[in-house]
Amino acid sequence: MAISAPDRCKKVLKRRPFGVFMPLLAISIVSAFIAMAGLFPAHAVEQFGTSTGLRIPRYVSLKSDRVNLREGPSKDHRTTWVFQRAGLPVEITAESENWRRIRDAEGAEGWVFQSLLSSRRTALVAPWRKGELFNIHAKPAENAPIAARLQAGVQGNVRKCDAEWCRISGDGFEGFIRKSLLWGVYPNETFD
Repeated sequence: MAISAPDRCKKVLKRRPFGVFMPLLAISIVSAFIAMAGLFPAHAVEQFGTSTGLRIPRYVSLKSDRVNLREGPSKDHRTTWVFQRAGLPVEITAESENWRRIRDAEGAEGWVFQSLLSSRRTALVAPWRKGELFNIHAKPAENAPIAARLQAGVQGNVRKCDAEWCRISGDGFEGFIRKSLLWGVYPNETFD
């Protein structure tokens, strides 16, 4: 006896919850327990902002020379810090309507109004290695000619990054530096 198309669909639908959806449900439950147990770092789970839909965390830069860092997401909250350096890279760690929680290279965290932030990518050269000098190369290779030597903490505009190198520029310098020496770019991030 031949089975008609509608009957075949019914049989597939009867088997599908156990054949397809149960493993997905099991994976979801296990993932939830792992996340709650803290077995993986928080950044291992991809998150997106509630206001913009953009990836969280992400790097941006300060648009103005004067940016108030507040305790909470409104002007009613106390200012805890005032940034005075336009272009400084910061990491957005949360969103609340028109406010963004940010963190700077030294770990200071707080909320700023979103219009004070720019999507322009900047980075700091190895701020964790104060007092050291770092080579900027003419090409993305250790044996390439040195284009400049920069002190730890120098700010530059990030033009592009591949798996290992980023092209940066600033006042009086342009060239390539190892991505691992920049604060403002993620290790697995690439862009043109």
